Amino acid sequence: MSKHVTISPNEAADRLAIRELVEAYAHCADRRDAKGQMALFTVDTHFVVYMNAKDPTPSQELHSREALAPVFADLTQYTATMHFVGQSTILTLTGKRATGEAYTIAHHLTIDGGKRRLMIAALRYSDQFVKIDGAWLFSERLLYVDWMEERTL
Repeated sequence: MSKHVTISPNEAADRLAIRELVEAYAHCADRRDAKGQMALFTVDTHFVVYMNAKDPTPSQELHSREALAPVFADLTQYTATMHFVGQSTILTLTGKRATGEAYTIAHHLTIDGGKRRLMIAALRYSDQFVKIDGAWLFSERLLYVDWMEERTL
């Protein structure tokens, strides 16, 4: 069992705000709100995708909020998506900086004529957060795809 410690109300508020940030990312993705999703990141954000979590070479690496637009717009190829955010752990929290890890199971539905396909991906995010003007944002997000499965429905 983990040891529980007393934290200040400010730290509790920061931890909740970071969890809500992680959840807002999934919420915006599923609603195709690319602008809202981009707003969750710093202007000079660093976003890296590893389509194979075991390969240290990134599949994609972006260095600004604006560069995220085509990545998030790419979700429109699916008829629907649903991202279930699992555990979200704050690893460090000091003042206006934090690090964390979040697990997500992403479901992507494609309907082409009468054919329905479902792609399920197990995702892990390694995150760095920064608090700017009272709001927590992603300053870096590393997305690792642990596995994917495709099914005909």
